[in-house]
Amino acid sequence: MDDLDERLQRYVGAEAEPPRVARYDVGEAMILNWVEAHDDRNPVYVDRDAARATGRTDVICPPAMISTWVMSGYRRYREVQRLRAEGVVEDFAYSRLLAELDKDGYTSVVATNVEQDYHVELHPGDHVTCHFTIEAVSPVKKTGLGEGRFITLLKKYVDRDGKLLVTERFRLLRFAPGTTDSQETA
Repeated sequence: MDDLDERLQRYVGAEAEPPRVARYDVGEAMILNWVEAHDDRNPVYVDRDAARATGRTDVICPPAMISTWVMSGYRRYREVQRLRAEGVVEDFAYSRLLAELDKDGYTSVVATNVEQDYHVELHPGDHVTCHFTIEAVSPVKKTGLGEGRFITLLKKYVDRDGKLLVTERFRLLRFAPGTTDSQETA
């Protein structure tokens, strides 16, 4: 293990940032937008009677929609970046990890996979918070995109009472562009 590997392993187990709290409650309008955009015709997402016919008390949120509730948007992201630069907001473990990777040339990113376990169905009016932990940082790997390191984030989505809704493992590859072998790119 080289010095960079040792430095990166110090982030494993660290909370990636403070909990990401949804700006809005789960809402029927956003559910409708989602199912229309995905051409999802499951009636339990949009039809109360159909949902009740399955034993549910109300329509439910499509499970795969979980991360949309805590997305911050670019404007909010830029505001946090500005506050960090001014020293108003602490630079958290995940930000420091990415800065270390950037410094060592791993400047590009691609999401590789997501695994989700659903524990409770979401309904309109529920409120979502997501806790992130850096679960793993791989040693350097040779990939078709270049040399890189896989980062696994463990995300736990909870409701306003702290009840576990979804557990997610999100993996991404931070890679150094231009580091592929010429044979691999031919």
